[in-house]
Amino acid sequence: MVSPIRATRRHLLSCLAAIGLAAVLPAAAQAQVELKVGYMKHPIQDASLDMMEKWAKANNVKFTRVPMAYNVFQEKVTATLTTQGDQFDLIWHNDDWGQLWEKWLEPTDDVKGMENVDKWPLDAFWSAEKKMTVVPMVHTVGTFFYRSDLLKPNEVPKTWAELVTVSQKLQKDGKVKWGYVGGMSMNNTWFAQWWTMWTNNCDIFYPLLERNNAKLKAGGFKSALADPCHKEVIEFWWDALHKHKISPEAMTSYGRNEANAIFMAGDAAFTLVDSTHWGEFNDPARSKIVGKVGMAPFPMGPRAKAHTSWNEIWGWGIPKGSPAEKKKLTKQMLAAMLADEEGQITQWKKTGGPPPNVKVWDKIAAQDPVFKQLKHAVFDQKPITHSAYYFAQWPAVHKAYSDASVKALSGKREDIGKVLEEGAPLVTRAATN
Repeated sequence: MVSPIRATRRHLLSCLAAIGLAAVLPAAAQAQVELKVGYMKHPIQDASLDMMEKWAKANNVKFTRVPMAYNVFQEKVTATLTTQGDQFDLIWHNDDWGQLWEKWLEPTDDVKGMENVDKWPLDAFWSAEKKMTVVPMVHTVGTFFYRSDLLKPNEVPKTWAELVTVSQKLQKDGKVKWGYVGGMSMNNTWFAQWWTMWTNNCDIFYPLLERNNAKLKAGGFKSALADPCHKEVIEFWWDALHKHKISPEAMTSYGRNEANAIFMAGDAAFTLVDSTHWGEFNDPARSKIVGKVGMAPFPMGPRAKAHTSWNEIWGWGIPKGSPAEKKKLTKQMLAAMLADEEGQITQWKKTGGPPPNVKVWDKIAAQDPVFKQLKHAVFDQKPITHSAYYFAQWPAVHKAYSDASVKALSGKREDIGKVLEEGAPLVTRAATN
């Protein structure tokens, strides 16, 4: 005869089997949740993802990286966001398209660790409801790089004029083929036209150096492309390409990769690009100038009285189309990334990307003289504006500007003013369309 106690025990086991053993099995035996990340394959992004993957493994989360080329990334992710698809649970987010995506991204104000990030670079990422839509992964700061084996720090050009004379001397002495090399093509204008534009107290729209969209709209998005300050910028580069010949004429078609290749080959003395390329410049497998690269403030234009810089971020965004349970996990993962001091120090050492948690900076500076150099070159210089505009039509503006500036640089010097005057209304049209 079966005792009442044994009968009860058997009944209990039967009930457990009926409702599924998953309820009493360890977490490791349950099905993994998968988080998919859409990003651009880049060392700095991989370094940030490495910290997240460490958290994912510790929390039984399947972590899937979906790399994409830069030239298709924005279009592909925009299509996913606007259809509220769940193809990605996390995406690379950039200030260039911050306002384009804000309505399709989850607020990130509640991510633990956001209180330890620099707020200056986040202007592009506020939603219409005044909610933050990004978690920083790295500061992307424009950095003037120079060949430290050719010049002492006090010999580095401080003005445009000095950039020309120093470049020509190095060329004459046979030290380099080119003085300065940088990107000029669409999506690479920061590395030539734009850094010189801001160092000449100039900009694309009136009011100059303004980023308040209401004020820009009130002014009709009037372009400053034909302003004398901007004409000076284009004339400087025309002379650099065609008269002084400190830069290759083909530079109007260069992206950052082409310019970086020339600099890493040892053929140029100067370049300007994001500090995140520091690791690339010092990679023995790719570069001939390992250990021969220094950083300095941007050379100033004739209208400037002090050095300036740009200090923006790359970040991560959470699509609203991602399921609620995945959003919660993603925020926990991002919080772990922001709190991973060891991982952020490693990120800096591998890539030259200043980490998002500013409390880590002093720890890096205490052990790394290179970070001290970067701090002087960039963070000690006060930005006069942001390195992009923050409205949905910005990509179209960028294209219109790029077309006009390259056309002016490719024609006759005496036609520069006319080309810029013709291009100005096209830039305004791109902003107001």
